[in-house]
Amino acid sequence: MIHEILPVGMLQCNCSVFGDETTREAIVIDPGAEVDQIVALLERHRLKLKAIVITHAHIDHVGGAAELKRRTGAPVWMNAEDRLLYDNLDMQAAWLAVETPERTPIDVDAREGLKLRVGASEFQVLHTPGHSRGSISLWLPGENKLVAGDTLFYGSIGRTDLPGGDSRQILRSIQEKILVLPESATVITGHGEMTTIGREKEHNPFLQDL
Repeated sequence: MIHEILPVGMLQCNCSVFGDETTREAIVIDPGAEVDQIVALLERHRLKLKAIVITHAHIDHVGGAAELKRRTGAPVWMNAEDRLLYDNLDMQAAWLAVETPERTPIDVDAREGLKLRVGASEFQVLHTPGHSRGSISLWLPGENKLVAGDTLFYGSIGRTDLPGGDSRQILRSIQEKILVLPESATVITGHGEMTTIGREKEHNPFLQDL
């Protein structure tokens, strides 16, 4: 499977583009900004976008979703628990002193257990609240990869001091939904470098008491 990661926007959100080499179907996860680059990547690989998936509704992850939907026609998936965050993009933009991005209706509630097929690959939605109420992660068993959004980082976890954050809940999400996955699984984080579940089990200081 094609998988490219584009760090986009002022906060360098890791936007993932997954594409099937046979069917040319694709999904984009967390198009926070720089939609021209995302579209160019899709065109370079001759990919048809099937879905736009948002791991959570912070502006740096969702800011480009409306434009990408307008340019490709692909539906937007986001967990309904983050609706309030999404409805307050203007407030988020004010925090960062940036323009409020265009908004679009959410087409699919990315709830726990929902599955999305891209060619031969299956993406499983895991509801992993804590960084926000509607934070999700996407598990790709066939690729042994987890797209964790801002729930788990290399050596750290997502911040919980923003609206909708909950420090106990994020640890519970990590323990019950993420650490049960194979230790060899690659974790694509929302910002910064990738890691593995085994590495975080052993070295992440936030997880040592779990």
